[in-house]
Amino acid sequence: MRRDLIALPDSSRVWIYQCDQFVSDDVAEQIQKALYDFTMVWQSHGMDVESYAQLFHKKFLVFVADESNLVSGCSIDSSVYLIKQLEQAYNLSFFDRLNFSYLQDDTVSVINSAQIKEAYDDGIINAETLMFDNLVNTKEAFINNWVIPLNESWYKRYLS
Repeated sequence: MRRDLIALPDSSRVWIYQCDQFVSDDVAEQIQKALYDFTMVWQSHGMDVESYAQLFHKKFLVFVADESNLVSGCSIDSSVYLIKQLEQAYNLSFFDRLNFSYLQDDTVSVINSAQIKEAYDDGIINAETLMFDNLVNTKEAFINNWVIPLNESWYKRYLS
């Protein structure tokens, strides 16, 4: 059953999938409808999953689920199946984990993991560059730490 993000417990589980491109307005509308419809009927072991899903910045699919009803592997698989359907329908990719996103002048920019050190050395990004940490796994972490400075993120390991 769909809930507003604010209504879900801070301990709710989060999954973030980054698109390989920015989604157009018309496709974003269709994706948002699919996410809404999915969360209205998402179940785990026959029980409704209190959940929220949203396309942020026309780039990030974010699923949030209250795990008090034990969101199982099969129910998680159903969300992945939805994403694969969206990929196929709109010729997108949400499973490339080698591209990282950051904010540059209030705009989401993307860099490949192999280029992060060079971009840092060239001054394109710096220790204060705000990075999207798509590995946050709770609602609380999503709200407080999804976007954090490079020097406070796990991405800094790419700089040495």
